[in-house]
Amino acid sequence: MSQPDLSRPMPLHLGQEPDEALIVRAAWLYHLVGKTQEEVAAQLGIHRTRVVRLLAEARERGLVSVTIHHDAVHDLEIERMITARFGLDFCFATIPTGLSETANAAIAAAQGVIARRAVGSAAASLLRGRLAQGRLTVGVSWGRTLEQVALHLTGVRNPEARFVSLMGSLSHNSASNTFEVVQAFAARTSGVGHFLPIPFIADSIDDRAVLLSQRSVAAALAMAHNADLYLISVGELSETSLLRQRGMISADDLAELRRLGAVCDTLGLFFDAQGRRIDHPLSRRALAVDFQRLIGRDVVLLGAGIEKIAAVAALLRTGVARGLVIDGDAASLLARDA
Repeated sequence: MSQPDLSRPMPLHLGQEPDEALIVRAAWLYHLVGKTQEEVAAQLGIHRTRVVRLLAEARERGLVSVTIHHDAVHDLEIERMITARFGLDFCFATIPTGLSETANAAIAAAQGVIARRAVGSAAASLLRGRLAQGRLTVGVSWGRTLEQVALHLTGVRNPEARFVSLMGSLSHNSASNTFEVVQAFAARTSGVGHFLPIPFIADSIDDRAVLLSQRSVAAALAMAHNADLYLISVGELSETSLLRQRGMISADDLAELRRLGAVCDTLGLFFDAQGRRIDHPLSRRALAVDFQRLIGRDVVLLGAGIEKIAAVAALLRTGVARGLVIDGDAASLLARDA
């Protein structure tokens, strides 16, 4: 006796079958035959909402099990682990390159470039979605990863978008300083850029007070403190870090900070491995937004490169970030060490 073909249209009176039979038939048609929920509803003579309930019950009762065979499942589990460990709203990890964390200097440098591009592209996608919703004020810090976000931000136009720097300009000859980054974001979106027309680190505490008293500076800081979204990066406090390469801190400053236990910096502040702030004269002269006022706001941290794992973990422990965009290689190590 031949088996009935369950994929063929059935009489509409099947909607009167006991739920047990309908559950099995709906699950078969949807999961194995490949019909849409609308097609299942039409074939069984029931409403689509009932199909949704039947399929949900089939899963809950264990009549249907789904197994996904793909390496990306492992990546999703890593994102879940990081999100839970640091109390984030979300974590997005890019596809890992598979390069070794013990790679030589040349390979490590190439990996860093790849990581920044990947994270920049992912963060640009996130930002593109937010910009599509209408008026948006975005506070941005500085760095090579933020530069990549701007470079990858294509296909969106929002004249109501405002981009404001969260810190003073570092230099006028680097594409990754806050002035250039803000201008790049504005140009890509037809939005407006606002920046702090002051240095990142004042010569003295008195000079800092004078600079902060300027009306243009106060207006920019007020906008920054009330942004809708913040994109920030983190430095790893090493000889290869951007702060050191740009000459913003000396070798002696770096040695002193590391002696005090500092492992990362952001917005002119330094933190130890547990996310505790390190008091240092440089921080007292830094010109940036009030870090404490970012706690609880929509802050997304961008972390690119396996050399930044300790720095990313430390900054996440401060509680400032609600979201994390990180390259896949760093995410794997962060989840392992968290």
